Amino acid sequence: MKEKTAYLISIGDELLIGQVRDTNSSWIAENLTGLGISVKKIIAVQDKENEIIKALNEASSSADFVFTTGGLGPTLDDITKKTYAKFLGVEMEFNEDFYNKVKAYVKMRGGEIKEMLYDYSFFPKNTVFLKNRVGSAPGMLFNKNGATIISMPGVPPEMKSIFTDEVIPLLQKDNKDFYLVKKTILTIGELEAVIADKLKDITDSIPENLSFAYLPNLGRVRLRLTAKGKDKEALEALVQQYSGKIHDRIGDLIFGYENDTIEKVVGNMLKERNLQLATAESCTGGNVAHFITSVSGSSAYFKGSVVSYANETKENVLNVNKKTLENFGAVSEQTAKEMVAGALKAINTDIAIATTGIAGPTGGTPEKPVGTIWLAAGTKDDIKTLKLQLGKNRLKNIETSTVLALNLLRKFLLSKK
Repeated sequence: MKEKTAYLISIGDELLIGQVRDTNSSWIAENLTGLGISVKKIIAVQDKENEIIKALNEASSSADFVFTTGGLGPTLDDITKKTYAKFLGVEMEFNEDFYNKVKAYVKMRGGEIKEMLYDYSFFPKNTVFLKNRVGSAPGMLFNKNGATIISMPGVPPEMKSIFTDEVIPLLQKDNKDFYLVKKTILTIGELEAVIADKLKDITDSIPENLSFAYLPNLGRVRLRLTAKGKDKEALEALVQQYSGKIHDRIGDLIFGYENDTIEKVVGNMLKERNLQLATAESCTGGNVAHFITSVSGSSAYFKGSVVSYANETKENVLNVNKKTLENFGAVSEQTAKEMVAGALKAINTDIAIATTGIAGPTGGTPEKPVGTIWLAAGTKDDIKTLKLQLGKNRLKNIETSTVLALNLLRKFLLSKK
């Protein structure tokens, strides 16, 4: 059985002017990949009949499945249903069951029954309806050119409900003899090019039915192994074999797998060791604390933070020595260490993280250019530091510093086993 393929078409002017981000396509693509269906192309088109039909013709003649999102509402700019009827060469027909359901819903909400609801209840002839348990617009299923075509609302919760409850069972039944097994390895603290060089002999030896990809992010690189074929157990063994080889080679850079986050991994380590954490932040402005507290249950190990942006706050709250600031500057290893010590005392915790630096895009000097950042993590007995030399983008510098500060803490905890 050959691998099935799909096209994704997102419909809406708002997507093309940047007013709305197309999160639907990435969600659908991830789920299709997990079902062993390869996404060949993702297209965004305007709310124009000719553009939608052009995309549908290309997609239905090139893939086994076509998924469209958007344009199924009751307003004038929602033209997807009428466009589908023209594409399929069928008439629109009134669906009384749908009309009665929508009418009852509107009455229950205290709204008025308007002509628009009547018009909203017309669908292309021979539509196969897919239940929408979140909203009113149902999904629609058609067949043309040998392709299965599925239309869903653009509202993410509605799309996800239809896809999860209705579409996935159909795809699993249709694609039951082809498997895709994947594994994502999460690394932190090293550049993609460096990791690629370390793994070159391993990745050069992978068999034809196994693919390997690098997916870089700020301070992190995801490594994705994907195996495709008919024998699920053999595919799982193959992925595990190469995942093991990668771990043996760069295990010190790996902080987790699949959907792990550095903040969750560090939180679990703190819980296991029964340690209380504090942060002392300057250039990251509380972002480290934000990452930590984004994890449910973080109150079990996180006590608080001091955002010591000004030198006087570093002195008065964290007890950083004035001479340290005068002799070495706020952006220095010495200051970062004293910030850790101050946070430990001020918040009364076992361990602390500190960040201080020049996030940019202004404020640099020849000796300390923009992107110079010092991180520190440790206890009253031992503090580890790390100097970063990043670029000039402020937001990127803040996030990169945040994840690498958490990684410094992770490495510190591992060293104390």
